Amino acid sequence: MSVVPLATGRRTTVRRRAPQIYDAAARVFAQRGFHGATTQHIADILGIRQASLYYYFASKEAALELVCLKGVEGFFESARAIAKGPGNCPNRLARLIDSHLSPLGDRADYIRVFLNERHHLPKESRRKIGKWSRGLETIFEDVLKEGIRKGEFRSDINTRLVALGILGMANWVPVWFGKEDIGLSNIGAEFSRMVLDGICNDQASREAG
Repeated sequence: MSVVPLATGRRTTVRRRAPQIYDAAARVFAQRGFHGATTQHIADILGIRQASLYYYFASKEAALELVCLKGVEGFFESARAIAKGPGNCPNRLARLIDSHLSPLGDRADYIRVFLNERHHLPKESRRKIGKWSRGLETIFEDVLKEGIRKGEFRSDINTRLVALGILGMANWVPVWFGKEDIGLSNIGAEFSRMVLDGICNDQASREAG
C-alpha cells in the first residue's frame, strides 16, 4: 500500500500522535505476541481506522521492528556512559544493573516485545539488534575485567559468564515484574548485592553506593 504525501499540518498531527500509536502497538504485541496481533487490534485500542496506521508503519512487521528498536533505545548509550563514568568497578556495575532495569518503569511493553518477539524480525533487523546486544555484553564484561585488574573483583571469575548471567537475570524480570509487590529500585539493589557478594574481593569493595 503506497503512502500518500501529507500536507504540513497533517504531518504535524502525525508526529504529535506517534507516541500514542507506538504505545498501542507495543501493548498489542506484548499481550498477543506477533502472530496473534493484527494492525486492526492496534487500531481498535486507539479508536481509529486501520488505514490510518499506514501513516506510521507500512505493515505489522514494520510495527514490530519499530517497537523493538524503541525497546532498546538508549540502553547502550546509558550503559557506555556509566562504564566510562566515575566510581569504582563495583559501584559502576551496580549502576549498570540499575540502568538496565529502570526502563521497565515507563516502557515495560516495549521491552517485553523486544525480549519475546524479536526473532520474528527480518534478518537484517535481527543482525542490527544482535550487534547491539553483543555491544552491551561487552560493556558489562569490560567493567568486570577492569575490576579484576584493580583487585576489586576476584581474579578467578569468568567475566564472560558473569556478564551473561547478570544480563540473563535482568532480562527475566519483565516476565514477572508487576506481579510482585517489589519496586525496581529494590530489585536492582538485591541483584547488585547478590552479584557483588559473589565476585568482590572484600567488604570494602562491595560498597557500591
